[in-house]
Formats: sequence, C-alpha cells, structure tokens
Amino acid sequence: MNAIRHFPLVLWFLSSGVFSSHGLTGNVSSTRPAVVNVGAIFSFDSTIGRVAKIAIQEAVKDVNSNSTLLPGTKLVVKMQTSNCSGFVGMVGALQLMETETVAVIGPQSSVVAHTISHVANELQVPLLSFAATDPTLSSLQFPYFVRTTRSDSYQMTAIAEMVDYYGWKDVIVVFLDDDYGRNGVSALDDAIAARRGRISYKAGIPPAPGVNRTDIIDILIKVAVMESRVIVLHAYPDVGFMVFSVAQYLGMMGDGYVWIATDWLSSVLDSSSPLPLENMDSMQGVLVLRQHTPDSDRKRSFLSRWNKLNGGSLGLHSYGLYAYDTVWLVAHAINSFFEEGGRISFSSDPNLRFVQGSTLHLEELKIFDGGPLLLKKILESNFVGLTGPVKFNSDRSLVFPAYDIINVIGTGFRVIGHWSNYSGLSTVPPETLYSRPPNRSSANQQLFGVVWPGETVIKPRGWVFPNNGKQLKIAVPRRVGYREFVSQVPGTSTFKGFCIDVFTAAVNLLPYAIPYQFIAFGDGHENPSYSELVELISAGVFDGAVGDITIVTNRTKTVDFTQPYVSSGLVVVAPFRKLNTGAWAFLRPFSGLMWGVTAAFFLLVGIVVWILEHRTNDEFRGPPRQQLITILWFSLSTLFFAHRESTASALGRVVLIIWLFVVLIINSSYTASLTSILTVQQLYSPIKGVESLKESDEPIGYQVGSFAENYLIEEIGIPKSRLVSLGTPEEYATKLLSGPKKGGVAAVVDELPYVELFLSSQCKFRIVGQEFTKSGWGFAFPRDSALAVDLSTAILALSENGDLQRIHDKWLTKSTCSSDNAEIDSDRLHLKSFSGLFLLCGITCFIALLIYFWQIMHKFREAAPAGSIANEGPGSSRLQTLFSLMDAKVDPSRRDSKRRKIEISSLSDGIDFGKDPDGRQ
Repeated sequence: MNAIRHFPLVLWFLSSGVFSSHGLTGNVSSTRPAVVNVGAIFSFDSTIGRVAKIAIQEAVKDVNSNSTLLPGTKLVVKMQTSNCSGFVGMVGALQLMETETVAVIGPQSSVVAHTISHVANELQVPLLSFAATDPTLSSLQFPYFVRTTRSDSYQMTAIAEMVDYYGWKDVIVVFLDDDYGRNGVSALDDAIAARRGRISYKAGIPPAPGVNRTDIIDILIKVAVMESRVIVLHAYPDVGFMVFSVAQYLGMMGDGYVWIATDWLSSVLDSSSPLPLENMDSMQGVLVLRQHTPDSDRKRSFLSRWNKLNGGSLGLHSYGLYAYDTVWLVAHAINSFFEEGGRISFSSDPNLRFVQGSTLHLEELKIFDGGPLLLKKILESNFVGLTGPVKFNSDRSLVFPAYDIINVIGTGFRVIGHWSNYSGLSTVPPETLYSRPPNRSSANQQLFGVVWPGETVIKPRGWVFPNNGKQLKIAVPRRVGYREFVSQVPGTSTFKGFCIDVFTAAVNLLPYAIPYQFIAFGDGHENPSYSELVELISAGVFDGAVGDITIVTNRTKTVDFTQPYVSSGLVVVAPFRKLNTGAWAFLRPFSGLMWGVTAAFFLLVGIVVWILEHRTNDEFRGPPRQQLITILWFSLSTLFFAHRESTASALGRVVLIIWLFVVLIINSSYTASLTSILTVQQLYSPIKGVESLKESDEPIGYQVGSFAENYLIEEIGIPKSRLVSLGTPEEYATKLLSGPKKGGVAAVVDELPYVELFLSSQCKFRIVGQEFTKSGWGFAFPRDSALAVDLSTAILALSENGDLQRIHDKWLTKSTCSSDNAEIDSDRLHLKSFSGLFLLCGITCFIALLIYFWQIMHKFREAAPAGSIANEGPGSSRLQTLFSLMDAKVDPSRRDSKRRKIEISSLSDGIDFGKDPDGRQ
C-alpha cells in the first residue's frame, strides 16, 4: 500500500530526470569484474546512521584488504542519506538502482523498507537491512528483502516473558503510530496474549515531525488514569526522550510505575553515553532491551580500533556491529556468486515496455539477471562476524536471537540479565547455554535485582485502581434463607453478614483504597443462580461478586476466585431416632452374617479337632452320642478358653492354637462394641450416606441456586425427577419431618456451612455419612484480575491473625441443641472386618485335614498287601477296611514303649559288657 501511495511522486521524479539517459541497457560485465557496486541507504544524521556509516566504511576497507575474499575485485559501497524522511529514502534507493548496483544495504527505516521492497522484487536486487525490524517485512511478501538484524517479534517476545516473569498481566503501550510502531505493538500483543496477559491500552503518537510536548502531555494524561502501571515505550529517540521528560513532569516516573523501553534507547546509551543529566534523571529505573552480541577477541579488537577512530566521542551500538557484518555478508555472497559462475548483467523489464518513449524514463530501471543466484548465496552464507554466527534459518532469520536486559541507574546502566529464544531469561550469557539442553521451566528463569522508578528495589505491583472516578460494581446475591451469610438491610442499599464482613476486613488490609459499590443480584423471592452470577462477571456486567460463592471447576474456567475463606463440601442431612438398649442389645455388636459365620466356624473347628484326635485321644472316643456331645462342648468351650479336653496330635494342637487366637480377637471386639452400645447413646437413620441415597428411589432436597443440583445429576447420577428444591431452613425441617410418604424428602444434600448453621437450631436431624466433596467459598472477579491475588493475600492474613475466626464466631456460632456425643448408628461389626482371621483358620483346618488323610491312606496301603486288596474286590469291604483303620484306636503307650525299646537297643549297641571269671556275661 505504501508503494501505491507514493507511486505518483516516483513518476514525478522520473519525469524530472532522476534517471539519466546514459543507462546500462544490455551491459554485461566479465565473470570477475574489477569493481562491484553495492548501494547503501540510511539516515546519516540519526542515532543508528552516525555509527552505521563509519562501520560500513571500515567494513569495506577490511573486505578490500582481504586477499582471499573477492580476489581481483574491489567492493564499492555507494551511500545515500534518507535524511530521516521516508519519501527521500525511497527516492535515494531508486537512484542507487539506476547504477550498476547488485545489492542495497538498507534501508534503515521500516517504512522505507516496505516501499522499496516492491521495487526490489521487480528488479531482483537484494535488500539487506541492518536496522528495519518491522516483523511484517515477511520473506513471503518480499522475497528479496533480507533482514540482517533481529526482528521485533523476538524483542516483543522478550518483553512478554519479562512481564510474565514479574507476574504482571496488564500492559500499556506508548508507540509511534507508523508501520514500525504499529506492527511491533501487534507482535507484542500476540506475545503477551500467549502468556495470558493483555495490552489494556495503546497510546499512539503521531509520526508527523510536528509532534510537540503538548501532544505528549495529552497522551500521557490518558495513560495516567488507567489501571495498569506497566508501560512499554516503542518509539524513536527524539520522541522517546520527550515521553520520558513529560512522564517525569506528570509524576509518572515515581514509585509504582514500570517503564520498559525497546532497543531504541540502548542504541542511544551505547553510542552517546554519557547523556545529559536531564535525560538521565527522567528515566531512572527504566528497563531497556539491547540486541545481544557475544563477547569475542575480534569484537574487542574492533572496539579498540573504533575508539581510536573517533577518539571516544561516538560509541558503538549493536546496529553498528550488524551494519559491519552486513558488508561482509554481501562480500561473501558475491564471492560465492562468482565462484559458481555468476555474471553481473542487467536486462530491460518487459513490464515497462508500455512507457517507452515517454519523458518518465522508466526504461532506465533494469532487472538484475543474477539476482536470484546472489539472493541464494546470501541466504546460504555461514560465517562468524562481530555479532556472532551469521547464518539464516528456514524462516530467513538470523540464528540464536538474544537480547540483553539493562537497568538505567544513576548516570549509567547495568545488565541485569539476558533473554534468548533458546532458554528464556537467564543471568548468564546465552552462548553459554546453547551447549546445554533447553530449559524453559519457571524455576530456571532468573534475572538480577532491579532498581525501579522511585529508587526502590521492591517489585511494583504493576497496577492501581484507575483514577477516573469509576467505582467497581460488586454484585451481592439477595438470599432468602441463611441470611446470616449475606443479606440486604431492608430499605437501604447496604448489605451485612458473614461474607460482607470478611470482604470488608480483607479490603482494609490492602495497601491501597478500592472504590466499589454493592449491587444486589436476585429478586429477593428465591435464592439467585450463582452460576448465572459468575457468567455475568465473565461478560463484564459486574466487576466482581461477594457472597457465599462456591469454587467449582466449571466456574474457575470463566472467572478467578480468591483464596477460600470458608471450607465447604456437600453432606447429607437426615432425620434420626434414638435406639434403646433393650433385652436383645447383646446381639447388636455383630451383624446377622457375622453371627452365622462365627457359629459355623465353632462347629467346623470342633469337627476338625475331633477327626484329628479320634484315633489317638480317648477323650474324643466313645459312643456316637457321647462323641457328638464332645464335639459341641469342645467347640463352644473354646469361646471361654475353658475346654477340658486335651489334644494329643500335633495337627490338632496347630488347629486349636489358630482357633484360640481367632476367638481372642472376636471376644475382644465383641466386648468393646457391647460396652459402647450400653454406655453411649445410639442414633439410627435409614440413610447411611450419598450411596444409600443413590440406591434408593426416594426424593432428595437441595438448596435453590446451589451447585448441588448439577452435582447430584451429573456426578452422582441421580435423576432430576427425584430432586426437590428448598429455599429456607424452615422448609428443610418441614420436608425432612414429613418424610417421603407425606410429600417430604428422605434427606437434604447441601454444603457444610449451611448444614452446620441449620443443625445449630434443628436438633432432630444429623449429618449422615461423610462429606463427599471438598471445596470452599471465595470472592469472584474477572479472569487475570490482580485484585483477586491481593485479596487472597489479605484473606490469608485474616486467617493467620485470628480475625477470620472472630468474624465466624460473630455470625455463625449459635446452638440451642444439647451438645452430646451421640452418633448416627455406630457401625456394627461385620464379617468383612474378620474375613482374614476366618480365612486363616479355614486354611489351617484344610491343611491339617489334608495331612491327616494322607497319613491314613499311607497306613491303609501298608496295612493291606496288594494281593489281599485285590482278592477282596472293589466292593464295600475295602471302604470298611478304610473306615475301620480311621476308627481304630492307636495306643499312645504302645507307641511310646516301642520308641523306648528302639532307644535302648541303640544304646546297647554302643556298650561292651564284660564277662566274669566263670565265663558268664
């Protein structure tokens, strides 16, 4: 668009003879010409131009003195000044293209770059700009534009990461309203938005040369009444210093403000230091970005040489270093161009044939035939210059973008850290991090301390309430029930209650005043929808909300909450009845299944012990009737450890030991449970908790406006038809007492603070089960609200100093019910609590029986020879033999006698008895 806008003026200059008739139509030079012409267009009298001119001249000298680069060819750079004018710069660039120019270094201005890049595309002449940082100068739109410095997109990303590092969310930008300023701010907007921040206000400064101090005052007065105190200044030096001077005059360089300047200021500080005292005084505490160039021997040598050239009157900034490297880049590319057989030739542009014969002399604009090859060689260049590696990535940007972060202090400045696209913010030079794996974690982002405006080292909050007379609109729900939490004073616009007192106390702890007004939300006939209230905050209708607002997941997606000031969660409230001990109270410690399994195991253990002891123990033998009585008596007597029958077999003793251990545990548990039943008042409710509610089909009550309705439907899976909305504590009590059969509810599900207040005056109901959600109450504000953060800190302070508890006791501590320790239906002892013991006992019995029967079968095979068993046939005689063997009495004394005989025999084998004289032994 800029090219189209200036095209009529270009035609006027052409018609006035800007292009002479001695053009180079059809000129073709040899493969290695004696001279190669390169143009340069920038403003000689600007901060960047003064340094760049000397740097380019020195670079040309160094290139021509290098025998290995462009042998036999002299590089000539023809420089044109733009006099800080976009139009003059455009005409100067066209004048350079009139001559035998293969490339143009520049332009310095992004505005000029936009214009002549269209001409460069048409004529295939590469433009290598060491100072045009506008990020919209894209290689897709302008393929012959090559940026040999850093794009502002990187600089704006660095600023966004600094803002995020210090925890600020809102930023104001003061910028020069041209292509350079607008497009840089657009890149900053994107970078800050990616980190959940925003530019809350953009103050554009007209780019006209007639801008004066009054214009700046009008702009900064609007900035001063804004909420944000973080200001980014993106301008040119003359305008930038005027902004700082006016800001100091308006008191905007004091405590609480943050000023971040782009690299225009670092160029001045590096080249013109020391600045006049009035300039330095007006920007104390400002943070500045500077393009980072790694330290090297070659760079130090050039700095020493630079100081000798100008006697220290002019410093060298980063743009000067990039201008120097740009000349070397062109030289390397032209050398590669010649080595690949490139030839410098120009041809007529077929698109300009229609103007032949006119007085505009447009036919003098020639196409550089070797432009595509030279552009390719430029982009393939790879060498180390004063600025570090000169190499382009796939986006045609220089590799390893990095910036120094500078803090202006006193009459100078100091570097507080660095930013690189590789590792973010760090206190070490970026080149030392390139050899390590990238680490962008928040813990790894570091900067040194800063002296902020106002000569403070305390990080500014970054925002204040806007000084525009506007009050915050704070919504307060008009509750119908539980008015102790929040309620409107009748006939007034004021509110009172627990939540209001907490908010007021927290606001009083803030280090600044908050202008706010409470606005009632709801019709006063029923509790309003809190989800709807949250949506109105997100939509900007309200600036915040104070009340009993529960922090739940779907609400946190649209608004920010403060630190919870009340712990909350859903509980079940149900009616109860007291249980009397009664004549059969001794059965209550165990459930029915527990009683049955215990009795079964008593009988089982008696049978197992009888089987194991029957063959060897006379106490377990006798007539069948006597043996049955023995089994029953033995098993029941173990309950009191009063069994008189002794066990003779090892297996029987193992089973009995395990069983006695189980009986000991059961006895102790039964005794403890029965003691509790007989000494503690027991309460009973058929509702055990939310699970029993889910399994039943009885109606359930909930509070109007509460999130409990959605939770019960979506999370628990209870049909909406079973839910009954209730508005007041009195309605709670009525519905609970009526019960499901009389049109009431079986239980009420509500948040714990409401329930505690309800139970303080309603003594016929209790909480059953456990709290099945965990949440809290907080104050709601729009997303990324700094006020939410500060109020959270204030709420924590209230909690620590005890004020929060005192406010709670003032409004919510009251009880007319007797404070007893009664519990709802103390759980009986169930089978699952003893399943491990019973399993252990059962496994022991099974193993003992298995060993016993294996021994019987082994003895059965030994007692009956194989042949005799075969003769007996497969009938009942074999079973009779087996049963006889199992029932046979084994005399322990015989077994012991046999054992003693074996021991005596073994002993006699080891003794030599002597003989008497008669030969008798």
